[in-house]
Amino acid sequence: MPTRQKIRTAIIGYGRNGESMHGQAVFDSEQFEMVAVADIEPEARNKAEEKFSCNVYENYHQMLDKEQLDLVVIVTRSNQHCEMVCDCMAAEVNTLITKPWCLNEGEAQQMVAAAKRSSKILMPWLPARWGSDFLRLKELIAEGIIGKVFRIYRAEYSFATRNDWQTEKQNGGGYLLNWGPHIIEPPILLADSPVKDIYGSLNQVINPGNVEDLFSTTITLANGVIIQAEYNINAIKKLPRWIVQGDQGTIIVDDTTLTIHAGVPSTPLDPTQKEYMSVAELAITTEELQGNIYGDSSALYKAIAQAVHGEQTYPVTLESTLYLTKIFDAVRQSSIEHQVVKF
Repeated sequence: MPTRQKIRTAIIGYGRNGESMHGQAVFDSEQFEMVAVADIEPEARNKAEEKFSCNVYENYHQMLDKEQLDLVVIVTRSNQHCEMVCDCMAAEVNTLITKPWCLNEGEAQQMVAAAKRSSKILMPWLPARWGSDFLRLKELIAEGIIGKVFRIYRAEYSFATRNDWQTEKQNGGGYLLNWGPHIIEPPILLADSPVKDIYGSLNQVINPGNVEDLFSTTITLANGVIIQAEYNINAIKKLPRWIVQGDQGTIIVDDTTLTIHAGVPSTPLDPTQKEYMSVAELAITTEELQGNIYGDSSALYKAIAQAVHGEQTYPVTLESTLYLTKIFDAVRQSSIEHQVVKF
């Protein structure tokens, strides 16, 4: 089998995530070669040049004009994504776009259209699909270990403020777009059913700026499963990240500890007494999740390499990512209108 050529890669935006999540994955993989980095900040360009001994640019347009690239990775502010993706697609370069891939459905449609005009691939970055918690829960639900699932709760918590671009609407900031791909999409994928209706609430609690730092949403699916997802401000650390409820048990994920409570509901002699309305006997098993709960960058970059080489289709489709964007739009609309949005 012939040796594959290294994928000539460039990053636009060598900030925190560009460096640690993407730059490091490229550096660690033998399948990629970092040949260029574009960033408006001199310090970021200096760090990239020192790390990769690559060409650096202040203007990404110049980079696209001068470099022969197989892949561009866009890791910039959310409000810049749509324009940059369209430029990269027009330059006929395979493009990986970090989450959130855009601000709204209108931008998403522009990017999908640009990808259709191009002969290259547009790849949305949704790392939660590779998360160790999501993958393990998917296995357990498929095994039917807690019977028929009827409700899934997914949450993340913090008790700290931030003062970066994520606090400003003009930059595409806000926790719905930032955390929504981690919190809202995975439960919907686990339940495996179209969205029927959405109720959402966005609030600004402790952060500066003018966008939400807290969101909560209740999503009803066509199969009847109810999804409750939230990013919350909470000083208490020991709260579950997942609660998956079935008619024969419940799965709880607390940090990286997954506990299965499985059993058949009891039929008490006196159903008016609440203390008797519980399962007669539970089988309780606990395990520690292995791997990154937010997705292993090295695993994602293997999938990216296979897609660029034409060996396999990239697992995250444009259609599914557009669908997620429409869900985020509906959550925001529901919050503004204070009513359920039919999807």
